[in-house]
Amino acid sequence: MIIVERKSIDVLFDILKKQGYRIIGPTVRDEAVIYDELDSANDLPIGWTDEQSAAKYRLKKRNDDALFGYVVGPQSWKKFLFPPRLKLMSLKRSGKEFSVKEDESKPVKYAFIGVRSCELNAIFVQDKVFRDGEYADPYYRKIRENILIIAVNCTEPKGTCFCTSMNTGPKAKDGFDIALTEIISDKKHHFTAEPGSLIGDEILTKLPHRDASKNETETADKLLKDASKKMGRKMDTRGIKDLLYSNLEYPEWDDVSKRCLTCANCTMVCPTCFCSTVEDVTDLAGDNAERWRSWDSCFCLDYSKVAGGNFRTSPRARYRQWMTHKLASWIDQFGTSGCVGCGRCITWCPVGIDITEEVRAIRNNPVKK
Repeated sequence: MIIVERKSIDVLFDILKKQGYRIIGPTVRDEAVIYDELDSANDLPIGWTDEQSAAKYRLKKRNDDALFGYVVGPQSWKKFLFPPRLKLMSLKRSGKEFSVKEDESKPVKYAFIGVRSCELNAIFVQDKVFRDGEYADPYYRKIRENILIIAVNCTEPKGTCFCTSMNTGPKAKDGFDIALTEIISDKKHHFTAEPGSLIGDEILTKLPHRDASKNETETADKLLKDASKKMGRKMDTRGIKDLLYSNLEYPEWDDVSKRCLTCANCTMVCPTCFCSTVEDVTDLAGDNAERWRSWDSCFCLDYSKVAGGNFRTSPRARYRQWMTHKLASWIDQFGTSGCVGCGRCITWCPVGIDITEEVRAIRNNPVKK
């Protein structure tokens, strides 16, 4: 493990740009931390942190100049790997024939900086959905194969975090090219850094650095151990798949449905949700057409509309579908939970519905057989 001083982060940006990467990372906009293209380290949310609880998100100033002193905002890296709107193909008519033109754009080299461990695990989940399954998504694969991931270990979890319950944090374990831990103490501001790939190792060797002392390594480890004990939420995941499958008629679903607005906020901010729809559009002459893929949600009424009717007309049915899929049938489909404990669905639910509380309610009072 090595030590990288704060000023070396500026050098890191220069190296990445020289290697042709578009740097994507956190920045402050519209009173939130969002992910966008960055030009330099000065674009990072320097000196900002976030307060999060059910249906509440606020930014506030810190008493230091931390670069990564927040947790997560309303956006996830899904925005770049699985774009909200993507043109799949275009068609052009010429007489009685037509030609098809698929996406031929060159893949973009992204460098993601500031990826939390929970978000890194969310990317792994979407890999299972879009890249590793029997029906791989060529658009996702093209983007995914050209990204560099610089993870930042989380040392200050917030009120809706529960990554330790899902075994997804706060420390990034694998799948990154570089992992950083930010340490600010005794007028010092530096990062411990470790490579996770050959590319990451090559980049770190180009940065001004020194070997970490035993005390510095122990300090970083302690910050992460302390963070794992400060989670704002917990979820007992023991036997959760069978628990939900055996409680499909649980009365709690009715209570949730009375509060749920079916606004789809939880699915939009979720880093693993992947529902989408396909739309064909044409010009007025009928000579040109395009096919677009857009994000959709199982909370939308039309999503479950099929020939013959709609099989999820009630908020009760739609919330139950989302939560049971996320925590149970996802495991059957992809061998992993669809939840990484980032807490976004709790923070950004307008009425503060808490998935950890819903699991607890069912576990404490399951349906009697």
